[in-house]
Amino acid sequence: MSGIVLSASVRQNLLSLQSTADLLATTQNRLSTGKKVNTALDNPTNFFTAQGLDNRANDISNLLDGIGNGVQVLQAANTGITSLQKLVDTAKSIASQVLQTSVGYSPRASATTAVPTGAGPLAVPGTAQDLTNAGTNSLNGKTFVFTPAAGAATTITISSTVAAGNVNSIDAFNSALSAAGIGLTASLASNGSVTFTSTNDDASQTLTLGTTAAANTVALSGTGAFALVAGGTPTADPSSQTIRANLVSQYNIVIAQITTTSQDSSFNGINLLNGDDLKLTFNETGKSTLNITGVTYDATGLGLNTLTAGTDFLDSSSANKVLTLLNNASSTLRSEASTLGSNLSIVQIRQDFSKNLINVLQTGSSNLTLADTNEEAANSQALSTRQSIAVSALALANQSQQSVLQLLR
Repeated sequence: MSGIVLSASVRQNLLSLQSTADLLATTQNRLSTGKKVNTALDNPTNFFTAQGLDNRANDISNLLDGIGNGVQVLQAANTGITSLQKLVDTAKSIASQVLQTSVGYSPRASATTAVPTGAGPLAVPGTAQDLTNAGTNSLNGKTFVFTPAAGAATTITISSTVAAGNVNSIDAFNSALSAAGIGLTASLASNGSVTFTSTNDDASQTLTLGTTAAANTVALSGTGAFALVAGGTPTADPSSQTIRANLVSQYNIVIAQITTTSQDSSFNGINLLNGDDLKLTFNETGKSTLNITGVTYDATGLGLNTLTAGTDFLDSSSANKVLTLLNNASSTLRSEASTLGSNLSIVQIRQDFSKNLINVLQTGSSNLTLADTNEEAANSQALSTRQSIAVSALALANQSQQSVLQLLR
């Protein structure tokens, strides 16, 4: 039996109906997926271009997690810096209390020269401020050498002749001692002898004879004769030293907290205050990076050490040395805080840039693949109408055959 034969008009209407159905299926697919390009067959250029844009957006999006962690690492370090600064300020307060306590030694160490001889050591034409009495007494020409535990020795000569290193009055002698950083003051006794006494700031130091000084000692030598008073050793004030020992204990507690705070300032295993480095990658090729070098800001890294009761905070001079170290540590922390702030600003800017770039890439991809739902809805409505018309036209094309069917009946 031969195949079914359709008339030309029926066949034409059938083809039109099939084409309309295909278009309607395509439109319905676009409405359901929201895309006009779903596969490479729809539009190869747009499909692969959009896929490349989406892949780059996904790669950058994955990097955002690392950037976000980097921001938190910097925030943790900045929080640590802030706490360390407060602890350093607390240590400063403790050291400042040492300066406000009573002198820890009374009497202080002292030494005196021999009583000068000669024509009227305190008489006219000299005065009590004239150590040499115009060069007529035995102090004239005497050289005194002061050797501290650290630093160069200082030589001062009593002379009526004006020259560098020469003095002829108590005021000039004290000025020379102060300029050299020697913690002694000179005073003139009624018999013309000169007494050297440790200053309040250096009340704990010991005086010795010779050219070699041990720690916290000033050695006295030269052509001028010295006699140490009470062996040149200061007498400690028990009450004051107990207070100072308590301050040493408080100070050490703060120093220990500086170390632990520095070690605790980490995020996700990275601690920029404990020697760790941070590397952040900003693009998918790995060529755009930021390397942040960590520091070690425990007590030792800041130049701070624990103190020893009975050795440190004995007088104002030792307290001032500690304050100098604390001020240096404070400056170091401020500098690092500025560096961290700059790096944090850079990372946050790049984080915002990456977010905006992802939006640009995804928008570009969408422009290439997304369908206009309004247009597709209108197309669907029109195709439905066309399909109804095609069905009606197919029915009309079959009417001639229906007439033959009526004759056969």
